[in-house]
Amino acid sequence: MKWEGHEQSRNVEDRRGMGGGAGMGVPRIGGRGIGLGTIVIAVLAGWIFGINPLTVLGLLSGGGPAEVVSSPQQQRAPAGQPGAAPKDAAAQFVSTVLRDTEVVWGQMFKAGGNAYQEPTLVLFRGETRSACGVGQSAMGPFYCPGDAKVYLDLNFFDTLSRRMGAPGDFAQAYVVAHEVGHHVQNLMGVTGKVDSMRGRISQLEMNRLSVRVELQADCLAGVWAHHSQKGKGWLDAADLQEAMNAAAQIGDDTLQRQSQGRVVPESFTHGSSEQRMTWFKRGLESGSVKQCDTFGAR
Repeated sequence: MKWEGHEQSRNVEDRRGMGGGAGMGVPRIGGRGIGLGTIVIAVLAGWIFGINPLTVLGLLSGGGPAEVVSSPQQQRAPAGQPGAAPKDAAAQFVSTVLRDTEVVWGQMFKAGGNAYQEPTLVLFRGETRSACGVGQSAMGPFYCPGDAKVYLDLNFFDTLSRRMGAPGDFAQAYVVAHEVGHHVQNLMGVTGKVDSMRGRISQLEMNRLSVRVELQADCLAGVWAHHSQKGKGWLDAADLQEAMNAAAQIGDDTLQRQSQGRVVPESFTHGSSEQRMTWFKRGLESGSVKQCDTFGAR
């Protein structure tokens, strides 16, 4: 991936030299706590923690993104160093990827008659506070709709490469784009809708919704990659294979097989390896948000 020399985002908040967020409790999304003990795969595998399940996305019938809504602040997180260009290569890389997502989604939202609200990428080590509670490295990258920020401990990329078998810079870009995909879903106004369904449907049904939401974020990551390549031409076939491999390595079935020796489809929250690859590829090939209607698919 030929990323050097491209513009970097100003929406990077570097907290790597700050203390953690002890005493804030477990992560909370939509005002509800999520116990880490119930998210076994997330603890074992990292970045697949993601966000709460969303709802059936009936917003894809129009020509562009639906009405943009703002997420209320739930708790005030500590300020870092927004706008300060990072000096280390790893941080510069994710900053460059973030900037490209801003450009792509900004153009797509504008085409749909809306203004794109750019998320902030928070870099941290160990743990940090967020509007969703304490973010910990063991959770991997995650998006918090409460403050519209993506949280990332860069050490996760070593885990992605060495322990999960998904090396390469575009595999890392895919991770960032997936979390930004959750931000896009949030801006479309669907996060609160599904959160209101909590307690009204069974856990199994919520798991199934979660799978559809995560697959949609994969598809949106593919949509970004499609338009990014058209604009910059900075990817080659090996880069795209890195992303496909990363999608395969973090499928629920692959992770369960590696961690417990058996697969329990009823407990899936992010989708199988085949599903994750399929939906990323669908977004990549089409470049269309309309093609990312995972809720209307079988």
